[in-house]
Amino acid sequence: MRCNVALWDRILRFLFGVGLTAYAVAGGPFWAYIGVYGLITAAWGLCPVYAFFRIRTLKDYHRPINEE
Repeated sequence: MRCNVALWDRILRFLFGVGLTAYAVAGGPFWAYIGVYGLITAAWGLCPVYAFFRIRTLKDYHRPINEE
């Protein structure tokens, strides 16, 4: 599958993912472990929820990778 998450979206997911996961590990509520999902989607560049709803923040989705 191709990436559907733009760089700015990946950075926000990473920051919120680190914050929520750290909060959960430090004794926060169990729901804060949803930050792991943000970390995984930030690293992978593909959000299954976006794919299901056909949303993408990455604008160059159909451009070939090796285009010069």
